[in-house]
Formats: sequence, C-alpha cells, structure tokens
Amino acid sequence: MNNNDILRRLRYVFDWNDDQVIHLFLQADHTVSRSQISDWLKSDDDPEVRILKDRELAIFLNGFINKRRGKREGQQMLPEELLSNNLILRKLKIALNLKDVDMIEIFQLVNVRISKHELSAFFRREDQAQYRECLDQYLRNFLKGMQVKYRK
Repeated sequence: MNNNDILRRLRYVFDWNDDQVIHLFLQADHTVSRSQISDWLKSDDDPEVRILKDRELAIFLNGFINKRRGKREGQQMLPEELLSNNLILRKLKIALNLKDVDMIEIFQLVNVRISKHELSAFFRREDQAQYRECLDQYLRNFLKGMQVKYRK
C-alpha cells in the first residue's frame, strides 16, 4: 500500500476534513498547508498528486496518537524516516488503544481470520525468529475492518 492511500483511507474512516487533518499534523508539532493535504489526497492517476513520504505519514500517525492518547511530557516521538506496514499497524494500535482481541475482532469484521500468535508476530522485533512481515493485504484488510467498526 502506498502512504497516500493509507491517509485517504484513514481520513474516510474517521470522516476528517482538511482542518482536522492539519490539526493532527499540528499535534505532532508539524505544520502543513491545505494545498499539501489536497495534493496528497488526489487520486494516484492525477498528474498533480504529491507522494506522501514515510516521514510525513509517521508525523501524521504520531499526531493521531497524541490526539487520541494525549501528548507525552518532554521529548516528543521522533518521526521515522522509513515506515513498514508493521510499524503503521503498531501506531494505529497505539492511537486507538487496541488490545490483541480488539484487533482480531476488526480483522474478523472483513472475514479475515488471524490468530493471536500471528498478530503478535507483527509486533515483534525484526531480529526475533517469530517476527512476521505485515503484508499489504493484512494492512488493507485492517483498514477495511476499521471502516466497518468506526465509520458511522
């Protein structure tokens, strides 16, 4: 999945307007303009689409965490330069304060069966033997499940 698609899907799931997306970036102490947001949200085949970089998506997700969980005192989370699907899934889990059973339930909303052990493998360190890469299909299905659960 590309970062622009992830931003578009999250915006749709939570029904955020441009001002709310800008506010989420501000929660991570980062300023973006309405035109930047507009360029990121354009369809992938639009010649004026601007690619949302990993660092920018990390800032957005950190702002989402800060908005939902409250800002930590002192040093804020530094945005990662490279994001993996595993890290995106982890940030969503933190922001939404989800437990493993909640995440499994979200997967089940779109008929994806995943065990607690399979899910926990996504959150392990890469150097651990039980680590498993979160493929695009899992992240895509998780976002679809979020849409079913949170979209009113």
